[in-house]
Amino acid sequence: MNKLIKIGKWIGGTVLVLLVVGLGAYGYISHNINQRAETKYSFAGESLKIPQDSSTLERGHHLAIIKGCIECHGEKLDGKVMMEDPALGRLVAPNLTKGKGGRPADYNVADWMTALRHGIDRTGRPLLFMPAHETTLLTKSDLQAVIAYCRQVPHVDHELPGNDLGPVVKVMAYLDKMPLLSVEKIDHNQTIIAEMDTTEGIAQGKYLSISCSGCHRPDMKGGDAVAPGQPPVPNLTRSGMAGKWTQDQFIATLRTGKTPAGHQINNDNMPWKMTAQYDDKELASLYQYFRSIN
Repeated sequence: MNKLIKIGKWIGGTVLVLLVVGLGAYGYISHNINQRAETKYSFAGESLKIPQDSSTLERGHHLAIIKGCIECHGEKLDGKVMMEDPALGRLVAPNLTKGKGGRPADYNVADWMTALRHGIDRTGRPLLFMPAHETTLLTKSDLQAVIAYCRQVPHVDHELPGNDLGPVVKVMAYLDKMPLLSVEKIDHNQTIIAEMDTTEGIAQGKYLSISCSGCHRPDMKGGDAVAPGQPPVPNLTRSGMAGKWTQDQFIATLRTGKTPAGHQINNDNMPWKMTAQYDDKELASLYQYFRSIN
């Protein structure tokens, strides 16, 4: 009996020690992430002349769809609560219009550039989960088009709560398993890309694939799930399952969300409803680029 009591005390003591160590480690991680999220940055101001012609606005609308702006911020760009979960926390895509709860009346082109090129707000604080490490690689004309489109959308009054990061998100961000702070992933000295190859082919596919790299990794070979509860991310290169598809099968999959094998892809895991909006030339270029990677 005494032996059992000793074993019980040992187990209890061990659990208590592990609990204390775990809480201590989480306390450090939480403090670290909170501190990084409140760090103020300062970069040289940039501005662009923003055309307002119909072709620029049409291009901007297309980019807002295929780059995920509308996926996160909503059809009217008035923002939405994207996630609210006790473990993950609350993630909010802000109102980008100049309605109540949105951008201030004096929000200008330089402010848009700061967000898109550097991943920070006008006060210098990081924008959480904003994929600026992708938008910073847009060409000059595409930056102009996105800003032109966003600036002319109708004002929508929509006030939203702030972000509230949960423990899982903080731990994953600390382990660099989740792109919480894109400002830390950007080469802030890189100049704006002048132009891209607009003809169908590998070069255009590589440019477009920047939007795929967040989940499928820069080498497009996928890997572990990007968030708890999601499936592993597939390999898009020649050596992966998608590399066995024909170009027509690849395009059909990204248009319908149904693979050649008949599997229906969950849009929450892979936003095929967004990729369905790419035009045929863009999807063909993506396919050709992925097929060029060993």
